[in-house]
Amino acid sequence: MSNVATSPLEQTVLDHLNTAVMLFGADLCLRYLNPAAEMLFQFSARHVVGLHAVHVLPCPDTKVEHRLKEALRSRQPFTERELNVTLLDGRTITVNCTVLPLHHFDAEAELLVEIHQVDRQLRISREEHLLSQHQATQALIKGLAHEIKNPLGGLRGAAQLLERELPDPGLREYTRIIIEEADRLQALMNRMIGPNRMPIRVKVNIHTVLEHVRGLILAENPSGPAVQRDYDPSIPEFTADQDRLIQALLNIARNAAAAAGRVGTLGFRTRVLRQFTIGNRRHRLVLLAEVSDDGPGIPDELKDQIFFPMVSGNPGGTGLGLAIAQELINQHGGLIECESRPGETRFFVYLPLESEHD
Repeated sequence: MSNVATSPLEQTVLDHLNTAVMLFGADLCLRYLNPAAEMLFQFSARHVVGLHAVHVLPCPDTKVEHRLKEALRSRQPFTERELNVTLLDGRTITVNCTVLPLHHFDAEAELLVEIHQVDRQLRISREEHLLSQHQATQALIKGLAHEIKNPLGGLRGAAQLLERELPDPGLREYTRIIIEEADRLQALMNRMIGPNRMPIRVKVNIHTVLEHVRGLILAENPSGPAVQRDYDPSIPEFTADQDRLIQALLNIARNAAAAAGRVGTLGFRTRVLRQFTIGNRRHRLVLLAEVSDDGPGIPDELKDQIFFPMVSGNPGGTGLGLAIAQELINQHGGLIECESRPGETRFFVYLPLESEHD
């Protein structure tokens, strides 16, 4: 560790900052980065410490080296605001970058680079809105479903009584239709209400869950799409209801497989995010399970509604798959988000790796 943090307390403070911090020596080689920087740029400290700044800072400005050298020479800090930075996974984020020269008496100069993601607060606000919106929708749907289920039971019972009294077998065909349709609507209401039992939490390996989902997708779509995997083997087990995670990820993967088609590609990817916020709650470690496809993308008019019940981009779809998936992930303190453009759709499933149930 550099002399920027000479005590365990100082290093602990840097390690727990929300802001990404990097320290470069006078040779512009990276000496330290905190966990927030690792999370933001999605690389590990052990892989990048020692690299030159031009290979570490994902800055669109080709004069990175010149600007840093000038800051060392002049000893004057500077800030670049609202830079659009492209990450390793292709996402673009907006950041403010502050470069602060450090001069410690006769020690060699260093540069402290602080990178603040300015669109992070927008993401948190969007997540809070999504969570509250989902909770309100679920409350409305559950209330409506309960109101519908009661007369459905009476309708089915009356049809059964009527069927017993009808002398003509041909007329009983109509009562059977009534009973079958009542049963279908009853099943639909049960799906909209969601699981009634409490989650059964056990130690779960996310890759076991994803491999189970992959097997089901391949069995349902033997002619394609191709399935690619990019797993982080260091992800620990965590406490969750495995069946509900399988159902949630299967609902997402089925949509992705349908979008990709036989000649497309379906992708599964896992990563660990550190000091990550879900809604308004910050977690030390969060699991990211990503499901992607290279299909045509989600229409713009549906992007803000895909987690609503009865909203579907597939002809004949019920529009319940993603709404149920969101509910099941919410039960684990997590959240599902989506980014989509033509040729690439990605669903991000965020799950805390530590919870009050552990």
